Amino acid sequence: MSASTRIPVIAQPFVSDRAKRTLDQVEQFVEKECIPSEAIFRAQLGTGSQRWSTYPAIMETLKQKAREQGLWNMFLPKNHFAQGAGFSNLEYGLMAEYLGKSTIASEATNNAAPDTGNMEVLAKYGNEQQKKQWLEPLLEGKIRSAFLMTEPEVASSDATNIQLDIKREGDEWVLNGSKWWSSGAGDPRCAIYLVMGKTDPTNPDPYKQQSVILVPAHNTPGITVHRMLTVYGYDDAPHGHGHITFKNVRVPVSNIVLGEGRGFEIIQGRLGPGRIHHAMRTIGAAEKALEWMIARINDERKKPFGQSLSSHGVILEWVAKSRIEIDAARLIVLNAAIKIDQGDAKSALKEIAQAKVMVPSMACGVIDRAVQAYGAMGVCQDTPLAYMWAWVRTLRIADGPDEVHLLQMGRRENKSRKEEVRRKLKWQAEETEKLLGVTAGGRSRL
Repeated sequence: MSASTRIPVIAQPFVSDRAKRTLDQVEQFVEKECIPSEAIFRAQLGTGSQRWSTYPAIMETLKQKAREQGLWNMFLPKNHFAQGAGFSNLEYGLMAEYLGKSTIASEATNNAAPDTGNMEVLAKYGNEQQKKQWLEPLLEGKIRSAFLMTEPEVASSDATNIQLDIKREGDEWVLNGSKWWSSGAGDPRCAIYLVMGKTDPTNPDPYKQQSVILVPAHNTPGITVHRMLTVYGYDDAPHGHGHITFKNVRVPVSNIVLGEGRGFEIIQGRLGPGRIHHAMRTIGAAEKALEWMIARINDERKKPFGQSLSSHGVILEWVAKSRIEIDAARLIVLNAAIKIDQGDAKSALKEIAQAKVMVPSMACGVIDRAVQAYGAMGVCQDTPLAYMWAWVRTLRIADGPDEVHLLQMGRRENKSRKEEVRRKLKWQAEETEKLLGVTAGGRSRL
């Protein structure tokens, strides 16, 4: 069965014939081109410090093939941007699921984070000069980028805590402070940082203190890249997650995005789509883990106590639960995508948050079952499961920890429904009392 024949029934009316054809192409490109090329990518990357200065040639080969097939920049939704491939969020969501099955497919099709979010920022909020200088080469896949928001000295789950200082001196912005978890900063082709800091720390409105500044990553005095952080031991070279400091870094005033004090507006516009993109790809990772689990439990060479794992009821229960959980999570993701398509990310805050919280937890559970099925092999480099788990586990922290989203969702749900629910239940109780009274005084009472 091709990918287009497996589109959930409730999503089918929203998917064009062109998107269905492209979805099938994406599936074939990922399964037949990208996944087999992952080992080549790692081999060409090399070892040691070389891994931070090398750009594997196989990636350019894959990019060329992707562009020839029209599999490029699918993430930019057609109802909000003119620069993309002309698909909706829902249509891209179906495609992103397959991209999530490979560690290199998203970059090969120019749909990789953090570039996707940064391109959306520049397309939505950038001026014409910024678009020409930075958006155009990003859309072409000629450069990469990083988004610098999280800081080591503060609790960055509350973005009002951000302390990186940005002051205006004449025709320049001067930046001082530190950032970490700057994903993408390790790539030798990372040419631009989108940096969030405080331009007006005394503003009485804590959501108007921040701004986003464009800082060239190369040949800008005062920038120090201290190290690349690891994720459960993985360094994700050449992508990397940088720990970076700025000391009297100067950029032109024209490098501000949208305007002074508009940082929160920008990051809310950026993180909404970014969260749903992560959720879309994570569905694919969970599907891949389930595939590996099914392969392991039917391996004729591996029969503990003389029986294949598939003959054990508990193992089949793992498969069944994984199937249910993945399918349920997919519907949550597609529902959020439809809601964005019908409005925008702001109008779908609840739906995006539901997907952001539910999907990584679901995927971690599915991957963990697959690891358990493989035993010791599941935690080493002989399967993709250990790395997949590490990557997915970080998503419960990235783009806002689960707890923040749950708190906000709980507040909204309570605030929007408390009076309505109380009135309804009170009315129903009163109606019950009336009916009981009428019945008690009438002949029909049994």
